[in-house]
Amino acid sequence: MAACRWPGCCASSRAFPPACATGYTGRKDERRSLGESDYIHLLDGAHHLLKAPLIVVWDRLNTHISKAMQILVAQREWLTVVLLPGYAPELNPVEGMWAHIKRSLANLAARPLSNLETLLRRRLKALQYRRAILDGFLAGTGLTLDRPD
Repeated sequence: MAACRWPGCCASSRAFPPACATGYTGRKDERRSLGESDYIHLLDGAHHLLKAPLIVVWDRLNTHISKAMQILVAQREWLTVVLLPGYAPELNPVEGMWAHIKRSLANLAARPLSNLETLLRRRLKALQYRRAILDGFLAGTGLTLDRPD
């Protein structure tokens, strides 16, 4: 990969920031999101760094389910892709987390939007350190996460 315009990125480190992967520069007619080749490049880099097979759980974003992506995934024996159903909030632990946050904001009257944003950031940061609650969001989906020993 050629060196990019992001400091400390491709040329000097093993980092893989999305801004680098997309090459998005902010131009009006430029694609803002990752394409098939960007995703595969990201996964190839992760596989190279981790030196292990990867299991990726994807939603049904058009880029994830395209014919081009299916071909690229089929060419990589070390890559397993699991697609979520079309709409399955009950399988998404993030839905439980947002429900928890919304309950904590009941009857809140934040005047400027910036106050609400600050409060949300604080609540999300606090959740980051409460492992039992985070595990509960996953348990609420009925899914399990096998952690390596």
